[in-house]
Amino acid sequence: MKRSLVLAAMLCFVCLAVPGEGAAPADPSALRGIGVNYFDVFARLLKNPDTTGIETGLDELARRKIPFFRFMCGAFWPSEWTLYLEDRAEWFRRMDLVFRAAEARGIGLVPSLCWFSACVPDLVDEPRNQWGNPESRTIAFMRDYVTEVVARYKDSPALWAWELGNEYSLEADLPNAAEHRPWVNVPLGTRPARGPEDELTHDMIVTACREFAKAVRVVDPVHPVTTGHSLPRPTAEHFRRGETGQDSPEELVKNLLDATPDPNNLISVHVYPFDQQRRFGQEHTSYEEILRLCMDAARQSGKGLFIGEFGAPDTEKNGGPEAARKEFLAQLAAIEKTGVTLAVLWVYDFPWQESFVNISPANHRAWMLDELEAANARMREDGPAVDTGSAVK
Repeated sequence: MKRSLVLAAMLCFVCLAVPGEGAAPADPSALRGIGVNYFDVFARLLKNPDTTGIETGLDELARRKIPFFRFMCGAFWPSEWTLYLEDRAEWFRRMDLVFRAAEARGIGLVPSLCWFSACVPDLVDEPRNQWGNPESRTIAFMRDYVTEVVARYKDSPALWAWELGNEYSLEADLPNAAEHRPWVNVPLGTRPARGPEDELTHDMIVTACREFAKAVRVVDPVHPVTTGHSLPRPTAEHFRRGETGQDSPEELVKNLLDATPDPNNLISVHVYPFDQQRRFGQEHTSYEEILRLCMDAARQSGKGLFIGEFGAPDTEKNGGPEAARKEFLAQLAAIEKTGVTLAVLWVYDFPWQESFVNISPANHRAWMLDELEAANARMREDGPAVDTGSAVK
């Protein structure tokens, strides 16, 4: 492996925090590792403040020295914000339980504050395109919530980074956007109907990401900030121009750079097996090639690279458990070889997805936790393993 120290403050990380050996360092340049998505760790406490189940899950992560997890640090549906609106002290008492439990075990946290892109607009009775309006009620609510959360937890030794939400970028500029408007579920608090004003463009999403990061930076000048975006669609830049066709490698890099406006300083991507298909005019593109391009974008911008999700479903439709094993191990190998700084497996202890991707110590996917434990051990031993070769010639 090639060894290279910091190319930019957020690009290469010089050590790996280990559960049981103290929590994540305050200096974000000292973060590196592979964690898990513990998606509903806070959402469970909104339904029932008993921490028994989540503490058992965190004990297992600490035992395996898995250094951090990403989670939904808010609510998915508008109706689930009721506690926040009516009893803010109790909302934050329950959130404190997550932070304190992680701190006690030396596990890092990446809170994702506005997970579902339609939730906040629905909550304040605006269409989703108001993410693109800095003067909207949507942005105002986001700023207020971010300010409260960041001020409360910015000094937590468990905090690793802040994230806006989940995969907003996949909603940008869709030619069939009318078919992909947000769900309507009035009993859960959504607006009663959707229309063209609920469709998102690249520019709207960039505005949301910029305003989020600016709100974080007012309170916390230290910790990394990221968007939560997925890997760009193979056609993202073409869709942005109103065209058809597959993007080039250079266009993927451009999209990553443009979609990560300052002061965001971690480029976010999510990587799954389907991301290798029909990209760059090829039938198949390797994980390594894709991640090298993502690292190119990180180097060009002086930002870090955060794989907020990776993994492989093991349903028969996707080739079954053996195909999932092959894909997962290929992803893990590419993450290590290309020197990705932070990566997060989807998804830990989430029974709702038991049939295809949930990973727990007690189910048939527990071997993935073993592989993460081994990979983190190698990263601690090897230090920053960054291949500085560019994927764009």
